[in-house]
Amino acid sequence: MWPVGRFRAWIRLLCGAEAAQLLEFAISLPLLVVFVVGIFDFGDAFNLKQKLNTAAREGARRGSNLPTGDLDNSATPTTVLAVRNVVDQYLIGNRVDDCGLNGISGAAGSTPLSWVFTTATSTCPGPMTLTVERGYSFPALLGSGSQATHLISTRVSISYPYQWHFNRVITLLVPSATYAGITQITTNAVVPNMD
Repeated sequence: MWPVGRFRAWIRLLCGAEAAQLLEFAISLPLLVVFVVGIFDFGDAFNLKQKLNTAAREGARRGSNLPTGDLDNSATPTTVLAVRNVVDQYLIGNRVDDCGLNGISGAAGSTPLSWVFTTATSTCPGPMTLTVERGYSFPALLGSGSQATHLISTRVSISYPYQWHFNRVITLLVPSATYAGITQITTNAVVPNMD
């Protein structure tokens, strides 16, 4: 049995200002953790998006400088594989998982002169898709005339899976919360062909 004096001391401690501050901290700590992890998670996703933008731009730039003489082959042309290699090397050089992009052959895409590389490895949370279009056409106004000219270009598109870490801490607030947490980050770049 507790002595009455000790019991009164505990009551005074729990009713004091320090107890209120401790309770406020205990309530606000999970919210702060969720916000901080969310900030880091969105920052990481934004950083990945910037790296993917640059990888697509480097691939399109490389493709625009390559000849188009081998594009009539039924297999994946060497110039398209060169674009894939540039994208792959950029991803690896910037510590982004390439999801096994190196070493796979592309399949013919839905548009003429396009090839699609789709990867699905255990190292990535989902499939990564790289699309190389060597005959991409878009209208452009050249000179002072109003007549649009179609420029034949190389377009490189990347769809990359991103695993959110937010789900691990959201369960602090809502234990029954479930969130798949995988988003496809997409980007593309277009550069007119020099050939």
